[in-house]
Amino acid sequence: MFQLKAAVGRILQLGLVLWAVVTILFLMFRLMPGNPMAAYIDPTFTEEQQLALMAQFGLDKPLWEQYFIYLANLVQGELGQSFRYREPVAERILALLPNTLILTFTSLIIAYVFGVLAGAYLAWRRGSAVEQAAIPVVLTTRAMPEFWLGMVLLAIFSFWLGWFPAGGTRSAGTDHGNLLGLYTSADFLSHLALPALTLAIYSQGLPLLLMRSNMLDVMKEDFVTMARIKGLSNWTVVVRHAARNALLPVMTSFAIAVGYQLQGNVVVESVFSWPGLGRELVNAVSASDYPLAQGAFLMIAIVVILMNLIADLLYALLDPRVTHV
Repeated sequence: MFQLKAAVGRILQLGLVLWAVVTILFLMFRLMPGNPMAAYIDPTFTEEQQLALMAQFGLDKPLWEQYFIYLANLVQGELGQSFRYREPVAERILALLPNTLILTFTSLIIAYVFGVLAGAYLAWRRGSAVEQAAIPVVLTTRAMPEFWLGMVLLAIFSFWLGWFPAGGTRSAGTDHGNLLGLYTSADFLSHLALPALTLAIYSQGLPLLLMRSNMLDVMKEDFVTMARIKGLSNWTVVVRHAARNALLPVMTSFAIAVGYQLQGNVVVESVFSWPGLGRELVNAVSASDYPLAQGAFLMIAIVVILMNLIADLLYALLDPRVTHV
């Protein structure tokens, strides 16, 4: 059973990491060369109008004062005002976050279900022609750039075969009433298929190889040998004894994979015009919308930190031998 003191210490440590991320993000965007409002200042503006616009977003204050104001607002959940949309950054991010989370968890569930089953099967068939052919394929899909894989799937299944839409979350002219109606509609699922499949193909290598490696180690254990001596079938030995014990590291890796998957979403969302945090982040950086880009980076960082914490705590809970998180 994991120690409460160690868990609290880990939470405090990740809190310091979050503070460091917040500080780096603040300095990174404000120390960039050029005027952050240059893209939004009309050439006809007088100097007084330009200064008034800078003051509206608090950019006329010293850097140290901007930092403490930012921290104070952040504690209250205030991420500032978007230059581009002229609306609160928090509202914009919360509106896009469900799309990103749905894409992330859908692709990871597909990747992990397939990876666990395929990894267990390849461990059982170690040394066979199936395993020798499968491993290079898995490594190749893992090495493929996500944007390239997405464009290939888009070209084949959307432009050539016409089976799936090319991008977005809904077809033009459709009205699903509310978010629940949208997310449960066949139209939304058809738009979700290609970006989710792209991320799933790229991500399945980790759980597959991890499950295969764990299975090979577990199948050398004494309890597996004893199960074979008892005359149990191969299916029983593999599924009920070996696979169950090999699943623990794979389960905890899922939480960490959520954080890493968000990074891949930035590219895949742009390829498929998926309205999520990743695509909005790219657009915000291109448009010099620093508050929105900073808020999107921060949200992704928070998810990554939380998933790492969950992975640590989950491993400690599931494995009694772990005394420190």
